[in-house]
This record gives sequence, structure tokens and C-alpha cells, in this order.
Amino acid sequence: MSTPATAHPVARPPRQRTRRGLELILLILAWGIGVLGTQQVAWATGEGLHSRFWITAGVVGALALIAHIIVRWRVPYADPFLLPIATLLTILGLVMIYRLDVAALQRAERNGNPAPTPDVYNQLTWYAVAVLLFVLVLLVLRDHRILQRYTYTFGLLGVILLLLPLAPVIGATVNGATLWVRVGGFTFQPAEAAKILLAIFFAGYLVVTRDSLALVRTKVLGVPLPRARDLGPILIVWMVSLGVLVFERDLGTSLLFFGLFVCMLYIATQRWSWLVLGLLLFAVGAVFAYLAFGHVRTRVQVWLDPFAFSDTGGYQIVQSLYGFANGGLFGTGLGRGYPELVPFANTDFIMSGLGEELGLTGAIGIMLLYAILIERGLRIAVSVRDPFGQLLSAGLSITLAIQVFVIVGGVTRLIPLTGLTTPFLSYGGSSLVANWAIIAILLVISNRARRPAPESPASDHVATQVVRR
Repeated sequence: MSTPATAHPVARPPRQRTRRGLELILLILAWGIGVLGTQQVAWATGEGLHSRFWITAGVVGALALIAHIIVRWRVPYADPFLLPIATLLTILGLVMIYRLDVAALQRAERNGNPAPTPDVYNQLTWYAVAVLLFVLVLLVLRDHRILQRYTYTFGLLGVILLLLPLAPVIGATVNGATLWVRVGGFTFQPAEAAKILLAIFFAGYLVVTRDSLALVRTKVLGVPLPRARDLGPILIVWMVSLGVLVFERDLGTSLLFFGLFVCMLYIATQRWSWLVLGLLLFAVGAVFAYLAFGHVRTRVQVWLDPFAFSDTGGYQIVQSLYGFANGGLFGTGLGRGYPELVPFANTDFIMSGLGEELGLTGAIGIMLLYAILIERGLRIAVSVRDPFGQLLSAGLSITLAIQVFVIVGGVTRLIPLTGLTTPFLSYGGSSLVANWAIIAILLVISNRARRPAPESPASDHVATQVVRR
């Protein structure tokens, strides 16, 4: 005798949350911090709030809201922390640039000179351009795997951009480094775009060749080494990075370029011998650069004893150290320090100004923002399923990590000073636009990694079926 069994519908998997509400709350918080910071600068310096303050604040808020709406529409399952952190860092940079503009205006008034052009409005314009590119990437790039089809095209374009400052007529040398291209009244730094293109090229190349690069044939002093014919890629990248150092006198880009490739090579092959070989090549290149080039030798000597060169090449780093010391643990407060005493405080040394007025506590907070941003990028690399996406998201995150380490290490005298910019914070359109493009690509990869699998009609049928015995 059989009796009907109780019907048990098959449980559906829980619906994946998009967490866009959390993203919006964090964006509002970031905007509020920027508003309060600008008000603090205005009150502390005695400038007061101008009538256009709320217009500027509204523009910044509108740009953040537009970015959020496009993310909610195009990549709803993407990481909820990338956009707010990038926005907050950009806003902190705007606040500090405004602070330096006020100092420059007050100095001009004391000396009876014409009022200088504020840099903050130029940076705000570049922020708008960066958000526009951010939106375009999200609208055009529906699947990051499409980029793999153009691996060698992106590689060729990246090398061309690296070499473009050496071209006659358009190449420009600023502060001894040939980093810029000037066309008419427009100036940009092509290496910022090259780092993205080369990261795509490295990811596409290593996906195809990582099996052969992981082979071990010999051991030297216990270190497993790959086959001799597989040493070609790292040697080529090493020579190109030395070429950038030799001909463009750009130590920062050379370090970024070589370090990015070695790290991605290690991630692709899981062979620590590549790291050892990369460190050996870096040491050889560093010794060669120190012996062959006077500007590298000068930077190392200034790094070892900046106070011995405080009236010449060490003046900038000495003022930076004084600024950090003046800030102490909690800082002098926004508008109450002297960040304008550091040359190029709005570009290379913006962390020095923030460290003085926000103190060690504020500087650590900013570094934690970078750490979270990089950690979220690496988490995307772990969660995405396809090898190209894993390498690309890891490479883009490593690019940001190397930049932060090199520039912050330079202004704090941890390592010799190089010419890289602080991502999102520093004044300059090329860097800001390129870094926002990186965030857009990471969001596209994150959305694909986090979005739930589509439900099939068969699962709906099974869920409603009644089982009888």
C-alpha cells in the first residue's frame, strides 16, 4: 500500500545581492568628507567660502552619482568598494590641491604679484574627463575576455607610447626627464596609458606561454631555472626598461614596467625562481645605472644623506621630512600647515602635504585606502574563473601597488625618489584618467566573477515537482 509523500520543493540558491546601496552610502560619505575638508581649509586660511563653493561641490557630487548610476546599470554585481575608494582619494586630492592654491594666492598677494591660476579647476576638469572615460569603458567593454584577442596589438601600442616622448618636435623634457608629449597647448604623459596596455599584453601573452615558462630544466645553487630559450621574455623586458631609464631618464616608469612583468610572471607560473632572477636582473640594472648615469647617482646620494644636499638636490626631500615631522601624530589640521614650502607639493609630494596637515594618523588612513583598493583588486583575481581575467586584474592591481610603494617610499625616504605620481591624489590629467580606466576594467571583471549563474527552466520545473511514492 502506498501513500502520497509530502511535497518538498527543491530549494533555490539564495539571490546574489548587488550591494549597490552600500556603494551609494559610501559615495555620499566620501562626498561629505570632501565638503567638510574644503570648508575647513577655507575657515583655517581665512579665505572663507566663495560663492562658487556649492557649485563645485555639486559638480563633484554629480560626477560621483553618474558613475554610480552607470555601475548600477552596466555592472550591478561588481565590487562595491572600488568606486567609493577611488572617489574618496580623488576628492582628497582636490581638497589638497585647493589648499595649495590658497597658499599660492596668499603668497602672491603678500608679494604684490598677479593672482596665479588655480590648479583645482584644471584637476576638476580632468576628473570629469576621467569619469567620462570610466563610463565609456563600462558601456563598451561588456566582457573583459574580448581584450585578449588584441594581445599583441595592445603590446605594440604600449611600446609606441613608451617611446613617444623621444619623438622629435612633440617630445618634451620636464625636470630632466623626457616623459611628456606636447601637441599644441595639450600636454600628456603617454606612459600612464602604456601601463594599462602593457598589463593587457602581459596577461594575454602569459596565458598562452605560462606552461612552457614554468618548466624547470636546471638548478643553479639550488635555484630552479627555466629553459634557456624561455629566458628571452624577461631579458627583453629588462632591456626595454633599461632603455626607458637610459634614453628618457625615467627611473619610475622603468621600475614600474619591469616590476609589473616579473610579478605577473610569478603569478602565471607559480615559480619563485622567476622572482629570484628578476631581483638579480634588477640589482645588475641598478648598479649599471648608478655607475653610468649621473642623475641616478645623485638621487642615491641624496637618499643616503639628504641634509648634506639640503641647498641643492636634497631640498625637496628635506622639506618633505620637515613637513611630516611638523604634522606629528594628528597633524596641524587642514589649512594650518605649510605644505607650500615643498616644491611640486601638488604632484610628486602631495603625500607630504597631506601627512603634515592630517598627521601620521591621516597618512596611515590614506595608505589603508590604497591597501583596501589593491586587496579588492587581488580578490577579483582570485574569484574570476578565466586565466586571462585573473592575470589582468592582478596586473592592474599590482600596477597601483607599485606606484604607491615607489612614490610614498620616495617622499618618506624609504627608497630613492622617482618620478611617479600618487594614484588619484596627484595633480595631473594623464595619471587620473588612466587610473580611473583601471577601476572601470576591474569593475567589468568583478561583475563577471560575482554575478550569479542564470537560472534554467529545468530548475523551475524540478522546484515545483511533487514526488510520490
